Amino acid sequence: MSETWIILGATSTMARVFARELAGRGDGVLLAGRDMVELELLAQDCALRGAPIAEAIAFDARDAASFAPIIDRAAQADGTISAAVFVGSMPDQSDIDADPSLVDGTVIDSFTGPARFLQMLAPLMEERGAGTVVGISSVAGDRGRLANYVYGAAKAGFSTYLSGLRNRMGRKGVHVVTVKPGPVDTAMTWGLGKMPFMTTPEAAVTDILKAVRKRRNVIYTAGIWRIVMAVIRSVPEPIFKKMSI
Repeated sequence: MSETWIILGATSTMARVFARELAGRGDGVLLAGRDMVELELLAQDCALRGAPIAEAIAFDARDAASFAPIIDRAAQADGTISAAVFVGSMPDQSDIDADPSLVDGTVIDSFTGPARFLQMLAPLMEERGAGTVVGISSVAGDRGRLANYVYGAAKAGFSTYLSGLRNRMGRKGVHVVTVKPGPVDTAMTWGLGKMPFMTTPEAAVTDILKAVRKRRNVIYTAGIWRIVMAVIRSVPEPIFKKMSI
């Protein structure tokens, strides 16, 4: 059965690797984002790699009017519809502290925008009774930390949303995978210095595709972060609030 993937935030480094892997195995890709020039170039690349559908479509998490055209285009494709959400923004916490208005955009980009899109897409996927949703959350959502608590709060909300969506859509044959990356060597982490257990976009995508294939519910990439975050979550609050992590 043919499969067409909607990829939100398709120009991000990890999403590009993901799209190329899908194209190479013969899946269609609807590449959604704001930079249409880069999206068109990626669509050409994916077409050359074997994608039967490779199209660039405008998407902005802060502009709900951009959502419906993507879903309408997906509905025109035969077979299974799947979706992968790579959207998110992570301003420095110090910048948010200085300008609290940045909270709004961070939450829309990293949680409420993608959640609203998936709510709109869900009936189409349920109607077809198949497909996968890959939601990129973050280890930052496992506990509020001094370094990035607004971004972490947004990703915590997105993880909880994906858990509920998994409960709903699993009853209709659609599987939802929550992905919690630690630091990945992408534009989001450039300039932050050396970070522990950093992985590559290629390694992260390998983990994601394996999780899709095995119908995993929640994964950490790199896997060591499952242990690291279990330790961080176990620290008592009186001690944790004195830690600078």
